[in-house]
Amino acid sequence: MVGEITILERKHSEKNLQLITGKKDIYAHRHDIPEEMLLLSEVIEDPLKLPYLLDTFYTTNIRNEKAFHFALLRVQVDSDLRMHEDLQKYQQRKYVAETLEKLLYGELMLSVGETLSMEAD
Repeated sequence: MVGEITILERKHSEKNLQLITGKKDIYAHRHDIPEEMLLLSEVIEDPLKLPYLLDTFYTTNIRNEKAFHFALLRVQVDSDLRMHEDLQKYQQRKYVAETLEKLLYGELMLSVGETLSMEAD
């Protein structure tokens, strides 16, 4: 398939790696991608793997917490922007990123607080 990169004997989507790392020229950086980013690439490619990898994410020593957090944010923003292209696919990707952010960081950085206004009669 066009747009795939093999790293550590696993195929990854070039577009997903660009999104996760924030780098357009992914081929120049493919040897510098931490394992947790590769794992994130794998799970946003196939969100149904998430339940089986939750403990792996939770116990993984993330080399660069800030970079990983921003990777999760990029997936959420990208999913919101592309939701009209394939609703189910991008809802699942966003769910993966939000679930991992809650698991690892305790809250969502991009969450919008809901306020209900109640009018007294």
